[in-house]
Order: sequence, then C-alpha cells, then structure tokens
Amino acid sequence: LFKEFSSTSSTTAGGTVTSRATRNGNAVMEKDLLNHEDLAGDRGMVDDIFDETYREKEGPKPPLRYVWRNIILMSLLHLGALFALTLIPSAKIQTLAWALLCFVVSALGITAGSHRLWSHRSYKATLPLRIFLTIANSMAFQNDIYEWVRDHRVHHKFSETDADPHNAMRGFFFSHIGWLLVRKHPDVIEKGQKLDLSDIKADKVVMFQRRYYKPSVVLLCFTLPAVVPWYFWDESIVISFFIPAILRYAIGLNATWLVNSAAHMFGNRPYDQNINPRENPLVSLGALGEGFHNYHHTFPYDYSTSEFGWRFNLTTAFIDLMCLLGLASDRKKVSKEVILARKMRTGDGSHKSG
Repeated sequence: LFKEFSSTSSTTAGGTVTSRATRNGNAVMEKDLLNHEDLAGDRGMVDDIFDETYREKEGPKPPLRYVWRNIILMSLLHLGALFALTLIPSAKIQTLAWALLCFVVSALGITAGSHRLWSHRSYKATLPLRIFLTIANSMAFQNDIYEWVRDHRVHHKFSETDADPHNAMRGFFFSHIGWLLVRKHPDVIEKGQKLDLSDIKADKVVMFQRRYYKPSVVLLCFTLPAVVPWYFWDESIVISFFIPAILRYAIGLNATWLVNSAAHMFGNRPYDQNINPRENPLVSLGALGEGFHNYHHTFPYDYSTSEFGWRFNLTTAFIDLMCLLGLASDRKKVSKEVILARKMRTGDGSHKSG
C-alpha cells in the first residue's frame, strides 16, 4: 500500500543530490538539487519540483491591475461572514454541526483532492473516490480542479518568484488574498501555459467538473448547504444561508489562504532552511494538515505532506481510511532515513529540540 522513497548512498528520495548556489536577482540560495528523472519517474511528472533555471526579468515590475469584480465579491463575502457570526447564538445545534460537516467535506475536496491527489499525484484514487472529491471540491469553490492544479504546480516550480501566483515575497496580504484581487503577473501566465497538464486533461471526472463548474458551485457551495437545515429541521432561511453557506465558505477560503501566507512566513524550517515555507501547526489545524509546509516543499511527492502521520492531519487519516476501504492506493511516502539525512544536511537545527 505504501511506496517508500529511500536510498542507501543518497540522502534524498529516489535520486542523487548535488548542491549548487543559485542567483535569482540579488538573492543567493544554497539549494539541493535532485535527479529529477529518478525522483519523478514513479509519478511521471516534475512540474511540482522547484526549477533552478528560472530567472526573474530585470527592470521595473508590471503595474498592478485591479480586478474590481473580485474585490467587490470578496468584500461582500467577508461582510456576510461577519454578519453570520452574530447569528451563531440563534442557530440550532444541528445547523452548526451541518456547517462543520460542510467545512470538513469541502476542505477535503481541496486537501485530499486538488492538492495531494491531482496536483502532486502522491496517491491513486478509484473512480468513486475521485467523484466524491470532485463534488467536495465544487463545494469548496476555489476554482475548478484543472485551474487549481495548474496554479499550484506553478507555485511549487517557481516558488517565491514572479512566476509564483501567490508569491510570499510580496507580503502577507498579497500571498493571502491580494493575489486574487489583481491580474496575474505575466510570468505566472507564461509559465502556467508551459506546464504539462496532460494527466489532468485525461481525467474525465476533472474535465466534466470544469465544463459544468459554475452550476456545480451554485448547487454545492451555496444551495445545498443552505437548503438542508431549512428543509430538514426548520431552521430560519437566513441562518441556513449565512452560517452553513457564507460563513463556512469564508472560513474555508481563509484556512487555505493561510497555507500560502502564514505557512510561508511564520514557523521553523527543520528540513530546508534555504527555502521560505515553514512548519506551522496552527495552520495545519485549520487546513486539515496542510501547514507542515517546509516538509511539503522539500518533499512535495509525500502523500501525507508531513512525517508525523495523523498529527494535526485529518487529510492523511482520510486517505489512509480510503486505502483501508480499497478506494485509494499507492501512497508515496519518504523514508525516515531520507528525512533525517535531509534535516541534518539542510535543516535549521530546530528538529533537535522537538
């Protein structure tokens, strides 16, 4: 059930390691390079591994172009979420439980679905599980799977550069929500168009969702969460709409965004101190296990995105359960020896204290 990456002579998963100083503008980083063909051969992809050859263009940055539709809609969403908070004392316990269930299901559509399954191909899922994760993904409403995967692979391949959609070097606000409120940097578009997304295009479930994404969002993100409490236990339609739909959606978005912002700025770097992503347990708690970000950017092919199994990682528990039920298989996992060797070589030393 597990496919473990290890090596007796090398210190990283599946490939040889060399060290190279790379210059990107004025920033000099010591990076560990992997034999990409060996590393990615089992998954058939390299597009989520950092590209050392990329150079940011010299000269002034392109001017910001605001997307006013997104600015207005995001403002209204968060105002609606604030109003929903005032309704919580009036809501029935069943409604709050339903909102929590919707949050967990929609989050799994991102974490276990568009992230670990489709973006990184870190495990395999049967057709019924892919259908469930696609439904959950539409409930999350964070762009369709195809677009999510494209942006996420670009994020890994060109992390913290102009070609990173939510480049954390541009500040907390930009990496959290600002990147959705302005037009993409031209390098993001250019590099995204050059990615190999043939595996995603070949998945009929993903492409079906892309074709019918807007109606699926209306039905699964807003209508279904609001109708169930109103219909089944006679909850107020206002509470039914604002808590399970609007508030749950806003919290889900921000939980995901914190992986792009807080987990790139706050925390330690026990695996690779030469990259920006950090280990942030609080982000993991809200994002169902996605806050072990220094580990994830060091080993993007590990299905658990962490070396600690189920700790603060509901998504890993979910994938393990799916494997137990025969709905998932072929989980990619980095061996303990490889992890320890990497900590010793490039980590910040924080692993020694816990």
